[in-house]
Amino acid sequence: MSCQKVIEKIKPEFQKAQEYFKEQLLQIKAGRIGISLIEDIKVSCFGQELLLKQIGIASNYSTKEILVQLWDKSYVESVIQAIERKKLGFGVRIENSSIFLSFPLLTEDTKRDLIKILNEKKENIFQTIRHIRDKAWGEIQDACRKGEIREDDKFRGKDKLEDLIKEHHEKIEKAVEIKRKEIES
Repeated sequence: MSCQKVIEKIKPEFQKAQEYFKEQLLQIKAGRIGISLIEDIKVSCFGQELLLKQIGIASNYSTKEILVQLWDKSYVESVIQAIERKKLGFGVRIENSSIFLSFPLLTEDTKRDLIKILNEKKENIFQTIRHIRDKAWGEIQDACRKGEIREDDKFRGKDKLEDLIKEHHEKIEKAVEIKRKEIES
């Protein structure tokens, strides 16, 4: 197996990771509040820590309101406590097993929280890319050990792999910067 074949084989994985990241960015809405602010909040239920998205569905009810529909009404109190611990400045209204979270205009704190979420998502995609790179580099090294490719081809392959990584990092950084400006404006 040649280095080029290994690199061609992983390109779709990079593309898939890039597309997933774009979807993640779309969830962070600066002009409109996105559910990404709350779906990963940890809620204590029955002695366990569960993510909000595991015990209900969050959706945009309007441009300034999120609706959280819980699977069970008994979760309501725990969810409200978890949301209040985050100190995101929500107004809360409860109807049966539904919680309506209303948002004032974006405050500096909310913008800071959105940027924190953005940075977490960026770090997650970078970890994914590093994992894909390490897997490809391992395949190239294995091929070299087996004598399928020469030593200097291995290092040329590493350079091509690093160029590909750099290209994806630049795309991600550019997308993050655009989203950051959107949040801060």
